[in-house]
Amino acid sequence: MRRRLILALLTFAAVAVAAFAWPLLASAAAERTQRLVIDRTAALNRFAALAAQATAGGDASALEKEATAYAELYGEGVLVTDQRRLPLVAAGGLTLDDPKVKRLIDGALRNESGRYIPRLTPWSDDEELLARPIGTDTRIAGVVALRVSVARAASDVAAAWALIVLGALMAGTGFVLLALLLARWVLRPLAKLEVGVRAMAAGERGTHVQRGGGPPELRELTESFNQMSDAVAAAAERERQLVADASHQLRNPMAALRLRVDSLAPNVADSAQAGYQSLAGEVERLETLLDGLLALASADRLGAADWASAADALAEDDPDEAQPAWCWPETVALSQLTAWEPAAERAGVRLTHALPEDLEPVGCPESELAQVLDVLLDNAIRYAGEGATVTVTATRDHRTIRLNVADDGPGMSEADMRKATQRFWRAARNDDGRGTGLGLAIAERLVTMRTGTLRFTSNHPRGLMVRVTLPVVDPERLPC
Repeated sequence: MRRRLILALLTFAAVAVAAFAWPLLASAAAERTQRLVIDRTAALNRFAALAAQATAGGDASALEKEATAYAELYGEGVLVTDQRRLPLVAAGGLTLDDPKVKRLIDGALRNESGRYIPRLTPWSDDEELLARPIGTDTRIAGVVALRVSVARAASDVAAAWALIVLGALMAGTGFVLLALLLARWVLRPLAKLEVGVRAMAAGERGTHVQRGGGPPELRELTESFNQMSDAVAAAAERERQLVADASHQLRNPMAALRLRVDSLAPNVADSAQAGYQSLAGEVERLETLLDGLLALASADRLGAADWASAADALAEDDPDEAQPAWCWPETVALSQLTAWEPAAERAGVRLTHALPEDLEPVGCPESELAQVLDVLLDNAIRYAGEGATVTVTATRDHRTIRLNVADDGPGMSEADMRKATQRFWRAARNDDGRGTGLGLAIAERLVTMRTGTLRFTSNHPRGLMVRVTLPVVDPERLPC
């Protein structure tokens, strides 16, 4: 938007400056041309008067003296002829040998106007010819011709144009500065709003945009955004608190229900075992759902900075319980692959990996990364299908480590990929009654809390790939 606004303002400025400068350039050239014509017309009239006197008195000395002085002063030629085209005075090298001069004199003898000079420009360098008849319209006694040099006049035009262009450039520079200041004044609040919107979209609650500068409408929009941000943060907190309270309050009756169900196990008849096992499975699913809701509520409650602060506080209160805020990704990945190997064998899925041994540590605790990989491996093994292969790879990109969990199963559609991390969402084809729809949401939240990303892409030629990107830990932060 900034580029388009500045381009529009500069285009308007260029058109405005050109609209003023072009007439000034044309006027300066026309004025200097007219002045040259007036000066040389006066010279023609002077020589015509002297020529008339010389013809009447028979003495052309005064005319010759005047013509010679003129030629020396201006460097221009003068030629005076009688009505028979015989030269009376010739100075400055102007003679009848030139066909142009001869045609001009012929025209003047026919009383045709010969006092026209085209509009001058800075690059005009041709000499122009002027002529006028001697005498009246009915009695022409001869012709006065001048060869006019336009070099000095063209130089004057160039100087005038240079001043006009310089003024136009100064005006254009002023317009540019004004456009930049105006664009900054208008767009700076919008840039702050964009940062605030992006922060809110990234999950930062209570984001505020500093109010100041810009048009009044944008200042009011900033205030409205801050109020909206506070309202959204308050609503999210109420929602989180409701989920956390409900999950916590349900744990006690759920624990009691689990005890009663377990105590019934020895007394269930063989014919009722199928129903009992289904009941126990549903109880276990409810327990998993409550655990997931509590974990998600805890993740929502803490931002990245608060999460780190909580970990630091735990380290100070109980060093034995604290864990480092970093881990070696290949070690965690290999450990989780080993843990999921039996489940993969039962599902008929082959687990493979291509993990380099020289990966740098990432800024994520081992337990959190293990939980994320558990979710991804569980989904891959469960839904890739019998005979599929699940591969875990890792690469380094700039200051991040990418862990990829890919399978060659049926994959997911683009629409499903966009919904995969939504809470309680489950693909229609995978709705087999297992799972809570919270695993990927929790994994995505754990990764983003560590300033990382979790993305879904298609695995070529078929299948699904989930990419976890985490920042590399600064070596100076690692313990010695």
